[in-house]
Amino acid sequence: MALKKNVCEVLLDNLHAAGARQIFGVTGDALNPLLEAIRRDDRFEWIAVRHEENAAYAAYSQAALSGGIGVCAGTVGPGALHLINGLYNAKRERAGVVAITGQIAHKERSTNYHQEVNLEKMFDDVCGFQAVINSQEQMPRLAQIAIQKALIERAVVRVELPMDVTEKTVPALRSRYHIVTQPSAIIPPLGEIERAAEVINKSKNVAIFAGAGCREAKDAIIALAKRIQAPVVHTLMGKDIFDYDDGPVVGMTGLIGNPGGYHAVRDCDALVMLGTDFPYEWFLPDGPEIIQIDCRVENIGRRASVAVGLVGTVSETLEILAPLVHEKTDGKYLKLQKKRSEKWLESMQQQGSVDNRTEPLHPQLFAKAVSDLASEDAVIAADVGETTVWIARQMRLKGGRRLVGSFNHGSLGSGLPSALGAIAADPRRQVWAMCGDGGFGMAMQDFITAVRYDWPLKVLVFNNSELGFVKMEMEVSGYAYNRDATHLLNPDFAEYAKICGGDGVRVEKAADVLPAIKAAIASPKPFIIDAIVSPGEFVMPPHVTVGQAWGFGMVKIKEGILGLKGDHAQWENWELEIKALL
Repeated sequence: MALKKNVCEVLLDNLHAAGARQIFGVTGDALNPLLEAIRRDDRFEWIAVRHEENAAYAAYSQAALSGGIGVCAGTVGPGALHLINGLYNAKRERAGVVAITGQIAHKERSTNYHQEVNLEKMFDDVCGFQAVINSQEQMPRLAQIAIQKALIERAVVRVELPMDVTEKTVPALRSRYHIVTQPSAIIPPLGEIERAAEVINKSKNVAIFAGAGCREAKDAIIALAKRIQAPVVHTLMGKDIFDYDDGPVVGMTGLIGNPGGYHAVRDCDALVMLGTDFPYEWFLPDGPEIIQIDCRVENIGRRASVAVGLVGTVSETLEILAPLVHEKTDGKYLKLQKKRSEKWLESMQQQGSVDNRTEPLHPQLFAKAVSDLASEDAVIAADVGETTVWIARQMRLKGGRRLVGSFNHGSLGSGLPSALGAIAADPRRQVWAMCGDGGFGMAMQDFITAVRYDWPLKVLVFNNSELGFVKMEMEVSGYAYNRDATHLLNPDFAEYAKICGGDGVRVEKAADVLPAIKAAIASPKPFIIDAIVSPGEFVMPPHVTVGQAWGFGMVKIKEGILGLKGDHAQWENWELEIKALL
């Protein structure tokens, strides 16, 4: 006779069949039956974080790194709502996350009961599916639908557990079920693939622009690029797929790209876009014919007009396309972009040299030092803002290194909790949280979670006492420096690490950068490097227009006028910016 199971136990069975092993969350009364089911089930580990948003980021990170699902949980009302921002990040990054939320009992609905929130309405935009369990009979079917959508469609889904349902026994009417865990390949019509080959064959200078959807197709892309003498440009999300050492790879375009990547995309005759929904259309060309391959039809032609749009998975589509493409022997275009890229890369390496002893220190020193010393399979969890710039420009992610972060949602505070998800999955793997002081300040309460679970997490905080990227955005938009809005008052983050039970070091001298990185790597405890860096660092795009230069110049005039009127913060800002240029 089959053992009878309640709603929560059946949910765990479904999650386990999909590969889940950990659940991040903050418990509460509505989740008590779920916690009891986990306590009795040695297949699962409950990771207790200090804020539900961090739980959602951690679940996103596990899903992004594994290609499977991540799981997070929050109780009724406010606990569930705290999950939303991290779940939006998972949605924008196309990571399959299952969010489990509690809910008040049915008899209390619509009575303005304590902590009552209509969670279906609140989660409607972020979720691809919501499994609201109103009766125990619904659990097996709805759980299976939700989990399969998370796995195959890379969607965020929610499972709602009302307090009066969770402990009820599920009838054995669906005792056997199969979870679909592997997505299907998508192949476009042969005629359309032949049209794409014709465009490539007739074009003299072809460039390839590859994104995160190329993870399984790297070798095929490099082989095709060599065959047609095409420079390979990649997005930030493709940085841990492609590296400068990979033959025709020239790096990135966009605001944080390089001249080689910028000109490869802008100056080509034909552009082949693979697995990317690159949103900055002003960096995409108007004249060249564009071929776009993507498994999602909504991405085709969304950012630029395309000559041929192919709805298909990149690897399988290229397998058919490549034999139809003629070999090209003129490598001048590729060599030109490669030369531009290598010259720029050399400049970036010089910027990151510890021989640059100007104080406050250049943030590039720390990014390059981590890149040089981190393990070959390290996970880099990136926060947003200027931190992303230093990772993009001074760090190499070749080999088995991986990059996770809030690249599309762009949410401040994502770096630390994304790192927690990575290291929870494998505490033996080296994991770095690369954070600005603004981002770390949003999530720093969960550094103690790393201490609690004895994870040797490495945290680098670029401490410039400023919301640096916001400051830059203000100036680019024509607004003068606003100290009241962007300046930060920070504690000593290294001392904070020690108070929490971890370890840390504050670095203000160039000679101490490498020893600090080595100390973090060697530490068995969670470790924070409080990197005191310049707030005056400029982030220059690969191509500066006359309008941008004029606008920036006018801002400096405005700041000078404000300084003459007695705003001394303007003079201090100028002094720091001048130092950063030295």
